[in-house]
Amino acid sequence: MPIDRAAVGAEGEPRTRSWTSKDALLYAVGVGAGLGAPTEELSFTTENSAGVAQQVLPTFAVLLSQAPPPPFGEFDPARLVHAEQEIVLHRQVPVEGTVTARAHVSGVYDKGKGALVEITSAAVLADGSLLATNRSAVYIRGEGGFGGERGPVDDWVVPDRAPDHVTTYATRPEQALLYRLSGDRNPLHSDPKFAARGGFPTPILHGLCTYGVAGRALLHAIAGGDPARLTSMYGRFSATVLPGQALTVEIWQDGADARFRASTEGGTVVIDRGRAVVAEGQHSA
Repeated sequence: MPIDRAAVGAEGEPRTRSWTSKDALLYAVGVGAGLGAPTEELSFTTENSAGVAQQVLPTFAVLLSQAPPPPFGEFDPARLVHAEQEIVLHRQVPVEGTVTARAHVSGVYDKGKGALVEITSAAVLADGSLLATNRSAVYIRGEGGFGGERGPVDDWVVPDRAPDHVTTYATRPEQALLYRLSGDRNPLHSDPKFAARGGFPTPILHGLCTYGVAGRALLHAIAGGDPARLTSMYGRFSATVLPGQALTVEIWQDGADARFRASTEGGTVVIDRGRAVVAEGQHSA
């Protein structure tokens, strides 16, 4: 059957996940922390540096708060791409712990040439406290045209001034092979034949890896490198990234709120309509 509009509100099975210091370190390296400057970001890439306490990148919470959604139709998985991602952090991610997350379908939208399915989940720590709320959307090409609502209209525009911060980070040619070790084994990012089924000439970088790179830029530019201060982050994936491409993140800050976008070195915007919120505190210039 095609996309099931009646799936809205349906819940999937809960998922409990434990993680260790090693998992947090692997994630950090997977999104490029320390690349080209191995003595920087040591609080995210090491657990035993003198005078440096290990911390966790805020975007790691996206992985911790993922849970299997309920069925929402039948389609070729090679036609599915990650379209939007938002994470709201209710507290700082601990270095190790256990969470239970449960997802529900929060929206099904008809985009004409494809369908957009929105999935929301909440991650609760073992002590009962809420760690994060995760909202993602997937776009399934060729599954639109069923007459459903198009979805909310976003009024995001590029501010009429130069960015307050511009950060460029490299990625490795093998970045997807490294990032997939954090749990996303989708062959779209490693298998050339599977990527070809989806219309891509070569395996592409995970959208959430690109998201993590952008999160590092936001963390250091507007939150002073303090992961407790970056409390939410949203972005729309607008184009694919190939492993090895450098990413430039432009950030416009307005008090606690920021808008951002990420582009490849060729100028293609790959994360658009970005928003982030940073808690008060001394932030870096």
